Formats: sequence, structure tokens, C-alpha cells
Amino acid sequence: MINLRIPGPTPIPEQVLEASSRQMINHRGPEFKEILLRTTKQLQELFVTTNDLLILTASGTGAMEAAVVNTLSPGDRVLVISIGVFGERLAQLPRTYGADVQVLSVEYGKAVDPEEVRKALQADPAIKTVLITHNETSTGVTNDLESVAKIVKGEFDKLLIVDAVSSIGSIACPVDEWKLDVVASGSQKGWMSPPGLAFVSMSPTAWRASEKATMPRFYFDLAAAKKYLERGQNPWTPAISVFYALDAALPMMLEEGLQNIFDRHARLARMARDGAKELGLTLFADEAVASNTVTSVNAPEGVDVAQLLNLLRTEYDVVLAGGQGSMQGSLFRFGHLGYCSEEDIEQCLDALKSALPRVGYTFAHAKA
Repeated sequence: MINLRIPGPTPIPEQVLEASSRQMINHRGPEFKEILLRTTKQLQELFVTTNDLLILTASGTGAMEAAVVNTLSPGDRVLVISIGVFGERLAQLPRTYGADVQVLSVEYGKAVDPEEVRKALQADPAIKTVLITHNETSTGVTNDLESVAKIVKGEFDKLLIVDAVSSIGSIACPVDEWKLDVVASGSQKGWMSPPGLAFVSMSPTAWRASEKATMPRFYFDLAAAKKYLERGQNPWTPAISVFYALDAALPMMLEEGLQNIFDRHARLARMARDGAKELGLTLFADEAVASNTVTSVNAPEGVDVAQLLNLLRTEYDVVLAGGQGSMQGSLFRFGHLGYCSEEDIEQCLDALKSALPRVGYTFAHAKA
């Protein structure tokens, strides 16, 4: 069996796979209504929010596009906090729709200093909205969202939009406690489900912004999604099979419990980081802010990352991810979010130990 250790899509439990294979139903009928209302309520519980939560048929990027176009207008000045490739994508989104985008860029491998966010907002009172990636999978770093939110919301009262695609459900991200206005995620990350569904929570402040927002939207009109949810439907044809999967996965998560989920991810991340260091490898991310859902490892000198990844996949049944953007060829990443166990990490580390010498790496500096 393939050990899929990338930051998404993630492996799916057998019972979730079986659930997704059910026959189609009427997406305007009572059976789907029950599934939609049930999964929406369970997601609210896992988001730790009483805010409206909407399920879209889209990817996580679709959720972020919905977040932007439903709350912003062309010309709005927004601050985007970028700590990696997905932060850069986050800046492209509002810019595409005509927003005045200011970017606070952080060195890859590090998290944003909340004080820098405070300085940026103090320097430019015209900023209306702040966008941030909670967990940056391209670098394996998690931002201190709680501290950033206290500044953005508590001190400056700005709208806060969060890309929590690879964090919420795996890493603590209590929406209401941190006063997060718009939070987006996707089914293929920590939710143990196939790609195809996106989740967006909207605070009352976000809905007030939506009433004034003038960016164009049709498929991603969240007001329409909310209206249809009241009758137990989606505005458009939903990904029914993924709903089946989600409906099977969420009770598993609720049974495990959020704190146990967070503890498991922290434990797996420590295993991954410690295991890499025991092989003499170095971590790309500052360990003080390293992600609990994905670990980034520097490629050893002289090792071709593409060759290593191909060898792991073809001969060890382990699939890791390479670097993205400017980091391509200089690091590799393995995901440990969602349906993942200690055995999965051990298999990954054992495969690395066996494969690395075959691509020119020596263990001379590895720990005993």
C-alpha cells in the first residue's frame, strides 16, 4: 500500500472510502438535506464557532476566492502577510479583483513577527482587511495566528481573513475565541476526505462587509449559499460523493476529540523532525515555528531531490513532496496531517534511511 505523505490530498480511512462509493441521490431531496445540515453542524463544532459555516464544491483556493470576493471591493487596501508560496498566492487573489494589495513578506522558513503586523497597520490606517495563511505548507511553518489576531482585531478592528486550509482540524484554530472573521479550509487536508469540498466560516462582521462588497461573484456568492442552506441545499450541484465521505469522517474526528487530534499531530511532527535530524538531515523551517502538519527538510548537498522522491515512490511505496517555487530542488516535505499514525511516520523515516545512501548521501554526521 502506498504511504502518501504529502500535505494534501491525504490518505482516507477505509470506511470513508466505502462511504464515498454510495449511489447518487437527489441533491434537492430530503436525504441530502440531512447530510448537509449534519456535516455543517459538525464542522461548526470542529471550527469551534457559532458563526455561519458554508460548504462549497471547490478546492481550498476556491474557498479563499469566495472569502475575498464576498468581503472586498475593487480599490480596497488590504494587507497580505506572506511567509511562503501560498502567501504569495494569497496576495495574487485580491489583486486579480482590483484590490490595492500591500504585502508584508517574511523570509521563507520563518513566521511573521506580530510586532511587524502592528507596525504595518500603524503605518497605513487605510488598510481595511488583513489576509494571512495560518499554516504555510510550502515552508512547513505555522504563524502565531492568535497573537496576530489580537492585534488585527483587538487593536485595529480590521477584517481578518484566514487561509486555514492545512491547519484547522489538525492544529488549534478556535474561530470564535480568536475572533477570526473569515476562515477557509478544504476537505483534502486534515478532514480525512477526498478533494472537492471547501469550508468557509463567516462572522457577523464578515457578513456586514459582504453587504458592502462589490467584487464580482456568482458561483462563489456566499449570500446565495447561506440562503440555500436554510432550505437544506447548495445553490449549485454539490460533490455528493465527497459529502458522503465527509459525513463518515467527521464523526471519527469528533469521537477522537479536538485536543487528542492536536496532540496526535504534535506527536507525529516531533517524530518527523527528530527522525530527520537523527539521519543527519537539517530542517528548513525554524523549529520554534515548525508546522505540526508538514515537515520541510533541506536536501543534503549532492542529493538530487527529484531522484530521491522517485526512488522512494517506485521502490519503497512512500510518496513525499518536493519544494515549491524558488525552493524546488532544495528541499523535500512530508505531510503528517489527517489520517496518519506513528507507523506511517516510521515507515517514511525507514524508507529515507534506506534510500538516501542510494542517491549519494552518507550518514557520517548522523546521530548515533
